[in-house]
Amino acid sequence: MMNFIKYGLCIFIFNIISFPYSSIAQKKQVLKNDSLWIEWEHNNEGFKINKASVNNKNRQYTIGRTTGAYTLLFSETKPAERADLSQFDKAVQQFPDSSYILIYNRWKVAMNTVAMNTAGKAFTFFPEKAIAMNGGLKFTKTLPQASVSAFWQIDEKYKNDIIVEIEITAQKEGHYSIQTPSLFNLKKENLAWGMIPGHFQGNNFQKNMVLSYAYGQGIPDRPVITRERTASTLSPLVTDRQGVTVAVIPEPGTGRDPWVQNASTQSDWLLGLSLINRNNEVFPTLYHPVLGQKGSFMKPGESKKFRFRYTIKHDEWYNVYKHAVYNIYKFADFLTLKKTAQSLTDRILGMLDYVKNDATSLWHQYNYKGLEIGAQEYNAPVVGSNKDAVKNSDYGAMWMLAHLSGDSILLNKRLPYARNFKLVQQETKDNFFKGAAVGQYFLWKSNRFTEEWGNYVEPIALTYYALLDIGNILLFTPGDDELKNRLRLAADRLLEWQQKDGSWVVAYDHDTEKQLFNEVKDLRATFYGCIVAYRILGEQKYLDAALKGADWFIRNAVEKGHFLGVCGDFRFVADFATGQSVQALLDLFDITKNDKYKQAAIKTARIYTASVYTHPIPTEQTKTVGKYTLKDWQISQVGLSFEHGGTLGSAAKEQGPILLASHAGMFVRLFQLTNDSIFIDMARAAAWGRDAFVNKENSVASYYWNGFDNGPGKFPHHAWWQIGWITDYLLSEIALRSGGQINFPRGFITPKVGPHQSYGFQAGNVYGSKAQLLLKPSIVNIQNPAIDYAMAINKDTKKMYIFLLNNSSADQKSRLSINYTRILDSVIQPRQVQLVLPQGNTAPLNAGSNWDFNIPAFGLQTIAISYE
Repeated sequence: MMNFIKYGLCIFIFNIISFPYSSIAQKKQVLKNDSLWIEWEHNNEGFKINKASVNNKNRQYTIGRTTGAYTLLFSETKPAERADLSQFDKAVQQFPDSSYILIYNRWKVAMNTVAMNTAGKAFTFFPEKAIAMNGGLKFTKTLPQASVSAFWQIDEKYKNDIIVEIEITAQKEGHYSIQTPSLFNLKKENLAWGMIPGHFQGNNFQKNMVLSYAYGQGIPDRPVITRERTASTLSPLVTDRQGVTVAVIPEPGTGRDPWVQNASTQSDWLLGLSLINRNNEVFPTLYHPVLGQKGSFMKPGESKKFRFRYTIKHDEWYNVYKHAVYNIYKFADFLTLKKTAQSLTDRILGMLDYVKNDATSLWHQYNYKGLEIGAQEYNAPVVGSNKDAVKNSDYGAMWMLAHLSGDSILLNKRLPYARNFKLVQQETKDNFFKGAAVGQYFLWKSNRFTEEWGNYVEPIALTYYALLDIGNILLFTPGDDELKNRLRLAADRLLEWQQKDGSWVVAYDHDTEKQLFNEVKDLRATFYGCIVAYRILGEQKYLDAALKGADWFIRNAVEKGHFLGVCGDFRFVADFATGQSVQALLDLFDITKNDKYKQAAIKTARIYTASVYTHPIPTEQTKTVGKYTLKDWQISQVGLSFEHGGTLGSAAKEQGPILLASHAGMFVRLFQLTNDSIFIDMARAAAWGRDAFVNKENSVASYYWNGFDNGPGKFPHHAWWQIGWITDYLLSEIALRSGGQINFPRGFITPKVGPHQSYGFQAGNVYGSKAQLLLKPSIVNIQNPAIDYAMAINKDTKKMYIFLLNNSSADQKSRLSINYTRILDSVIQPRQVQLVLPQGNTAPLNAGSNWDFNIPAFGLQTIAISYE
């Protein structure tokens, strides 16, 4: 009996002693590995994060102002899709002017209560229970509206990632949205960089909602929720001043798929992204489902799961962003799916036939001020037009193709009249606008030139339509003194308009000569026109102006992450002009060898990669588009860039991204410069296997993604842009794959749509020998469409080269046939045929006209043909 009493007393004493320790153990929970430490502690509110740190190279970086708060949004009724503008100033309420019909209503819708994060009621809480299980932690909380559980676990593969799955079970009928928990609250003054790829970025918070939310210049200073349809990569992120970057990345498949089965679902809103949560705390945040949108309505007992991950790393934003692109959304895998039905070279040749044909290309000629001028129809809105607008789009591509092909129609029936168009497009009267372009478009019914979207003149339009176009022509015809004088006229006007700080204004009113669009700065590469003038005319004053303009641009655009676009119909929302600024800085680096221009170009290019879609992950799933049965990867948006994204851009509606990949060649060159794989992968993802968007009759791709294979439609001039960018891409790939041993001089970028450049005005280098580019139909026949080609010739040494590119991720084989009677429009005889090996060594081939080849993935082979 005594022993029993002693035993019972021991148990009683043990329980008294152990109970407090058991309670203490339950008050703290930790997730940790060699890279991360996240610690929760229970208080009267629940489990809050009280300690967080990240390790890098044996140094610990502590994250302050920790929280760990959860927020659930709830609304008994569906939130109205209307804007409440009363909380904003007049600048927001009156933006944009009603004349901007493409974006006027879009802005009003974008200011709705869901997007402004004021819809419904927000319930912020901390979990009441936490247990360790299955190598992670499970937190739970029951609210009157719903019960919530969340399982947290560190990713075994990616040591800086925490995977979270939240499940809510409705207690009440209504609309629900889960906000991802905020690990900490970053002080706004401690922000080094913030970004929602495709929407906005910068190193500061911007109180001006027009600049931030419409133009993407800085982070909106309120908890706006953006849509995934223009979020290029689903990875909102922030970097603090100690160099710690935090991103939140949804599980693939959470966001909308733009085409489900047989119809467009581009406008579905399944995922919201933000950098400030509902409680006005700075932290990258996701919302799923979006309140009032598809999947948000739940009845009692229904459950919803949301899976995502945090990446926490002491590293620059760019590497964390690439982690989302490559490791989570498997961007590089897309190239393995791609198969093409028509080579890019054959597309160029198909478009050669198209642009030569007056009927298909809608080419017309008019008499204006005693000159016969020529241009193509533009069947879209232009201010003051009566369905009579015409234009020319890519003078560099026009002169390039005409000289590469030697085509008599282009040389004799296109170029002279396009040149005349350029002469009369420039103001020559002695006034404020002397030397500037009087407008992009000619209205033949009213016999006048005009701008697309208003009665104003932009300095960048002077760069585009006077300096760039004339400069590209002069590369091919350097003896054209009339055009050279016109170039000088334009260059001097650009210098006169340059401000003391090196900048230019956005535009001048054509009637009053007063500055317009004062609320935005000219964050575009207007200085490129001075580069053109310096290269053609060789005068130091033009280079000095270019340097001054570029330095201003670096300080005000590149360093802040703020840019402006060139599309007037979208009121200059940031667009492909950002990509142009990269090439402008690279060209300035080529001239000066000053490393700051190269570094500024690379920094801007990294930001511009966020104009390229990396989601959803392409698959082999079968889908129906009209009369076609296609694979998902064939119609995927992944790898395509948008014209302009964000809140107001064309991608913000059904159009989606564009097929015009003007950046592709430049991205190849950037890879050659940096060895950063995202540039080469994005270039190839844009260029390869886009047959679903190419019209079978004319080889012209649709402009917007939702056009599929409708071709140029009412924009026949688009073919010239496509000829330009494809040529730039192919020749850049040849330079890369040959280790720079095959290269051809590049001209100037094309106006408006991006950074592709012209070629063919000067002989290039082929393994130490000179050769002139050549492209004629019916000379080369390759049976495998995965293999592209280009040609060059030296008529003095009687030697021709054929460059074969395997534009696929698999080894390819094909038969190559040469039609010698077509090369110089006369019969030539091959004397010696050699396969050029790396380092310029050669291996003999039979001197016939047919060869079978095996070309490795991403490979290049060069054939050298000596002839008589």
